[in-house]
Amino acid sequence: MQTPTSQQILAQLIAFDTTSHRSNLGLIDHVRAYLAEYGVDSRLVMDATGQKANLWATIGPADRAGVILSGHTDTVPVEGQDWTSDPYALTERDGRLYGRGSCDMKGFLACVLAAVPDLVARDLDRPVHLAFSYDEEVGCVGVVDLLEMLRDEGIRPALCIVGEPTSMQVVIGHKAKRSMRVTVRGRGCHSSLAPQGVNAVDYAARLVVRMQDIAARLATTGGRDTDYDITHSTAHTGTIRGGTALNIVPDLCTLDCEFRVLPHEDADALVDELRAYARDDLEPMMRRTAPEAGIEIEVFAQFPGLETPPDAEVVTLVKRLTGSNGHSKVAFGTEGGRFAEMLGVPTVVCGPGAIAQAHKPDEYIEMSQLDACDGFLRRLADWATREA
Repeated sequence: MQTPTSQQILAQLIAFDTTSHRSNLGLIDHVRAYLAEYGVDSRLVMDATGQKANLWATIGPADRAGVILSGHTDTVPVEGQDWTSDPYALTERDGRLYGRGSCDMKGFLACVLAAVPDLVARDLDRPVHLAFSYDEEVGCVGVVDLLEMLRDEGIRPALCIVGEPTSMQVVIGHKAKRSMRVTVRGRGCHSSLAPQGVNAVDYAARLVVRMQDIAARLATTGGRDTDYDITHSTAHTGTIRGGTALNIVPDLCTLDCEFRVLPHEDADALVDELRAYARDDLEPMMRRTAPEAGIEIEVFAQFPGLETPPDAEVVTLVKRLTGSNGHSKVAFGTEGGRFAEMLGVPTVVCGPGAIAQAHKPDEYIEMSQLDACDGFLRRLADWATREA
């Protein structure tokens, strides 16, 4: 059997449209069949609909503590983006491989799968676990079911490497996130009678200003961690929707906003602060005119931060395997916080590709990054091998 390269496997993975709102089972079935060719059994942990699955596989002695190689299978949409080439057909140009998910993060999955034949052929002293998840892009929610299964069965590997794109640099921390959907319900009326109504857009705007105030406070007096490019916690409003016509006082407005918080700070306290402002300041004003008016703030996605000590074994190991002397922290989120929080597994983030290319039209990964990841995984296999 001819061993496929990571680029060949990446082309196969890119061909599956695994946008988060779609099923990932086509890709998962393909991966299961590939693993079975090399005698590797895999398990699935399904979502409630039966249309998505996490995959778990172990190569080597399952009764020992080993390493998890973790990656998500879902991608962000391509709708509304201007692509030069077919996003679901891997295209090579000038040393770059273009396709949706090439960087985030099917490139890492391809390298892991390309390493399987070598791992199977070795006499491993430490197991290598594969954890491929769904719905990372909508809040790192899919992996939760997998982690609950591992926790319930008492499976606790020694360390975890999440292969998000870091240009193969060692990342030991990322911020926590709380994504909120705010629904403001007022009372509509003709705009000539505006004082008889409660303008939902006006009150939503007050919440946007409060988010700005919180953001300014976090930037000026909040905590600091200089390992991050943005050294403080942040607050941000992304969308606002309300109103139907100029001559109608809007009775409904919604907005989506978020907090990205340093791991040692309290993300939920910021959510509580926004809720208290809505409850104690805004709703009493609204209900003086319209008793039925109100504001709902729903946290619809969240994930914990990651903060692995710089001297942790996993950090030292991954630095050695990458040849890196340094480490950093990133503002974007990963499933690393989930592994650390739910399983207590020391975790770092390290994978091929640059996050600056993720989610964009003409997303790409440098071929040299795949090569670097392939080499990293060969050295990881040496570490896991009995005679190493």
